[in-house]
Amino acid sequence: MSAQPDDIVIERFADALWMERGLSQNTLAAYQSDLRAVAKWLQEKKQQNLLQAERQDLLDYLAMQSKQKCSPRSSARLLSCLRQFYQHALREGDIKLDPSAQIDSPKLGRPLPKSLTEQEVEALLDAPDQGEPEGFRDRVMLEVLYATGLRVSELVALRPDQVSLTQGAVRITGKGGKERLVPLGDEAVSWLERFSQGPRYDLLGKRPCTELFPTRRGSGMTRQAFWYLIKKHAQRAGITKHLSPHTLRHAFATHLVNHGADLRVVQMLLGHSDLSTTQIYTHVARERLKSLHAKHHPRG
Repeated sequence: MSAQPDDIVIERFADALWMERGLSQNTLAAYQSDLRAVAKWLQEKKQQNLLQAERQDLLDYLAMQSKQKCSPRSSARLLSCLRQFYQHALREGDIKLDPSAQIDSPKLGRPLPKSLTEQEVEALLDAPDQGEPEGFRDRVMLEVLYATGLRVSELVALRPDQVSLTQGAVRITGKGGKERLVPLGDEAVSWLERFSQGPRYDLLGKRPCTELFPTRRGSGMTRQAFWYLIKKHAQRAGITKHLSPHTLRHAFATHLVNHGADLRVVQMLLGHSDLSTTQIYTHVARERLKSLHAKHHPRG
């Protein structure tokens, strides 16, 4: 079995992944690219194919990658790909031993989420032109995003019947179909009231739209379109930090923790199923305290 050409076994592996797990074409292409790179190195350095590789061969390849400044996260992703490949080969009877089984994953430091200061958030909220219906809508969307910590996908899919202005809350169905009730706060409620009474009608006219935040076309906004608007308004606000679609969600959580919010409350508001996911914001707050100490303490 070990004499099979690498291209054939890689294609078989990709087909199996697509059938079993329904991975996207981009992910499958990345796996195939990684495996072909390993196969080429094995052929040049060891005169072996993928199915002939042993544990030390894979360790040598990973060490070579590390010397070329490959990040621990990239190495971990490559090792995950190799493990899946060799587990598949083992099930298929192509190999008798999995050479990746006894290789430890590199230690990964969890990256701190990128956030904005409270002053930067204020500048971002003020950036849209509120004299135009689209600008007013954008301001309201940013207000709601910062007030609730919603995911962008949850925000653009929001329907009017999910919002209660009298109770000052929004009902969200998040990941895994889990429902949560998130307070809006007086400021966001005020903006939503004004939006519903005028600018939303200006955008729609008499056309129906199931989403709360429509476009001029009378349909809901896509996640990608709103992400473009965030970047446009950030540029107008003079914010040069690298932003992500979750930047205001991170700011929401970070600012709550900085002001003393209980971590389990933040977990509920964000819709995290595991508290460990929310605990990253305690590290953000700790890093902020360190930087403040270093900046203002005479011996910092």
